[in-house]
Amino acid sequence: MDEEARSKAVSTRTTVEKALRINLDEKKYGTIVEIGAGQEVARQFFKAGAAAGSIAKTMSAYDMKFSDAIYGVQEDRRYVSRDRVMAMLEKEFGLIIDRVGTTRSVASRYFAYGATVAAKAYGIDNECHAWVGVRLQMYPRAEPSDIIVHLRLRDYSAERQQQALGIFGVNLIYAGYYYFENAKTIIDSLTDNLDQERIEIDSIEFYGPYFEEVDNRAINLHLIRSWKTRAIMFKPDGSVVIPADMLYKKNVLTIRGTFKPVTRLNVDMIEQGMQTFTSMKGVKAGNSVCLAEISLNDQRGNDLMESESDIISRVRLLNKLGYSVLISDYTRYFSLRAYFRQFTKLQIGIVVGIMNLRQIFDQSSYRGVEGGILEGFGKLFPDNTHLLVYPEIDANGEYTDYTNVKLADNLKYLYQHLLANNFLFGIECSDHELFGIFSREVLKQLPNGRGDWEQKLPPGIAEEIVDNRLFGYRD
Repeated sequence: MDEEARSKAVSTRTTVEKALRINLDEKKYGTIVEIGAGQEVARQFFKAGAAAGSIAKTMSAYDMKFSDAIYGVQEDRRYVSRDRVMAMLEKEFGLIIDRVGTTRSVASRYFAYGATVAAKAYGIDNECHAWVGVRLQMYPRAEPSDIIVHLRLRDYSAERQQQALGIFGVNLIYAGYYYFENAKTIIDSLTDNLDQERIEIDSIEFYGPYFEEVDNRAINLHLIRSWKTRAIMFKPDGSVVIPADMLYKKNVLTIRGTFKPVTRLNVDMIEQGMQTFTSMKGVKAGNSVCLAEISLNDQRGNDLMESESDIISRVRLLNKLGYSVLISDYTRYFSLRAYFRQFTKLQIGIVVGIMNLRQIFDQSSYRGVEGGILEGFGKLFPDNTHLLVYPEIDANGEYTDYTNVKLADNLKYLYQHLLANNFLFGIECSDHELFGIFSREVLKQLPNGRGDWEQKLPPGIAEEIVDNRLFGYRD
């Protein structure tokens, strides 16, 4: 389904109309369990009327002892977590099948909705987020399928956060039943009747027989392209992870690239960058995260329109080398820094090549920024942020590093200021032969089959490209 057709398919129904449609469908029957922000989803169904037709039970186990007694104690002992919402769905879906599965019509399709929320606390500046899920049967007696979502709540009052969660929960249950044939349509509909800035969806997962063809890595890219979030993250095992779980109280080192494909030069930049980064005060390998970042945008902020399969192929190769990956739609580095700063107050290191450094010092890159390059630098270097500059050898054999990079005359003193205040550091190249390796040149050779390009890639990467026919490779 193309974008236009999918947008037309998404319902224009109000929240009450959605809830009422489910209430009036005698085949749909389930439980709604909400912890941490009232019972707003259940309230929407009761407000719509005829809720007895669809709701078997609503519950809110706020007290930790009660909650643990019902759902058990998860390994991480956290209450607003993925493991907790999964335990809620497992328990509640099992209960409804056990208690009414043999007494209701054989045409019934059961569901369980669960949400565990950290809403705005009175007098405390806390992180406001939620894990939300629904387990439901698409057809009578079918094995259930799950949709698991992580939200960040952007409203500044608990009341508005509760309201947003109520609308979102109805959208999720409704989408699970009526849009299950298209995961993108489900995502598009989750913010129906909600202003865009009220919630951020930074992770979504689909499981079960009716979502077997959904690639959870690829479908999360649609969260960015549908403006549900600005970035998504993958752990080295390829699973989607929420940023707060990976970045909280960690030093962050990142490098931006196309990684199409990842080369030995890319790996050297990462490893040499990490070596310099861990020499900084308070930075150790054990309290730091290294991220390879791929931006969906070009230098002007336009979507490059790379296919999901192409991007996920790059993620898979980086994962094979043991790297975590960030996919974003950030164009400027100061926006990337601001993203990381939401989750950590520790050191941020950004590995850049000489070409990237020249772009950062290109005044035309700051069109639309009221304060121009000075405002951009003020946002890039306010606290514990450093550029780690990798050298280059150009086509004429000239060696350039962070000490002799050529910049416009009117920017030289700004550059010296950054050097003198330790905002810029140089990193070494471990092997000057790497300077002749470029992803774009490797990419050009792939349609010609195997060849010298294989030696320019890290161990195991060429085999992956050949075996899976990636990036246009042909025998």
